[in-house]
Amino acid sequence: METRIKLGISTCLLGEKVRYNGGHKLDYFLTDTFGQYVDYVPVCPEVECGLGTPREAMRLEGDPENPRLVTTHTQIDLTDRVLKWAKKRVRGLEKENLAGFIFKSRSPSSGMERVKVYNKKGMPLLKGRGIFAKVFMEHFPQTPAEEDGHLHDSKIRENFVERVFALKSWRKTKKKKKHLASLIEFHTKNKLLILSHSEKHYRMMGRMVAKGKTMPIKELFMSYEASLMDALRLKTTTRKNINVLQHMMGFFKKELTLDEKQELLEIIQRYREGTIPLIVPLTLFNHFVRKYHQSTLEKQTYLNPHPIALKLRNHV
Repeated sequence: METRIKLGISTCLLGEKVRYNGGHKLDYFLTDTFGQYVDYVPVCPEVECGLGTPREAMRLEGDPENPRLVTTHTQIDLTDRVLKWAKKRVRGLEKENLAGFIFKSRSPSSGMERVKVYNKKGMPLLKGRGIFAKVFMEHFPQTPAEEDGHLHDSKIRENFVERVFALKSWRKTKKKKKHLASLIEFHTKNKLLILSHSEKHYRMMGRMVAKGKTMPIKELFMSYEASLMDALRLKTTTRKNINVLQHMMGFFKKELTLDEKQELLEIIQRYREGTIPLIVPLTLFNHFVRKYHQSTLEKQTYLNPHPIALKLRNHV
C-alpha cells in the first residue's frame, strides 16, 4: 500500500501493561498481521486520566443510557472526570484523521456494546457502552469502529478491514478538489463493492451520483460519504456475492470460451454450496480480467479491496 492507514486502538491490545490489574490484552492479529498495514494511535482512558496501574477496578452503574463510572469497592464516581477527558481527547484525535478505531470489549471505558451496567440491586445488564467509546462514536459517526472480541469472527473482521480501506480511499478522493468528476470516478471503481453489501444503497447512490449536478458539491460529498459508510456497515453474504459474481460474468459474454464459462459457473456453484471460499472464484475472475484485458473490471475495488495477505476472503 502506498501509504499506511492510521487507526485508534485501546492501548492494552498492543501489549502495554495498562489494565487495572497491571496486565495487558495483546492481540497478535492486530500487532503482527494487520499491524503491517496500519499505524496505531493508542488510547487508554484510565491511564490518560491520571489513574495508576494497577488500580481499583471500575464498573458502570445506574441508567444503561447514561451510566455512572464507579470504582468497585470504594464507590468513587469517576464519570465526570473521564467524560471531561474524553471530550477533550476526541477533539485532539481530529488531527490524526483516523480511519477506524479498535476498542477493548466489555471495558467500562472502552467497550462498544453489551458492557455490564449494574442496577440498584447489583444485578448486571448487558446494555451499556463504555464512557470513552460512546463519546468517540458520537463525535466520529462515520469512522469504522469495532471491538477486539468481534474481530475474532472472520466475517466481522473482513467487514471492518474493508470499511477501513474504503474510507482511506474515499479520503484520498476528498483531498482532491471537490468536483463531480472525481466523485464519479470513485463511485465507478467501487460500484461492485457497494453492491456486495447492499443492492438498495447501490441503486440509491447511483441515482445520487447521476443527479449530482443538482446538488451543491459539498452537500453531495457529505451525503455520498454517509451513504457509503452506511452501505459498507452491512455484511456481505454468499447470496450478495453471487449476485456480484454473476454481474461480472456479463462483462465476458464475448470473450470466454465454452469451457471457461462452464468452469466459472461450476466454481460459483461450489461457492454457493459452501465448499470453497470467495477467494477461489475471485482468483479466477482476476485471471480472466488479465487474460482478456477487461478494463472496466480491472479497476473494480471489489476484486482487491484489501491486501490479499490478510486472507480475509479465505473463510468458508
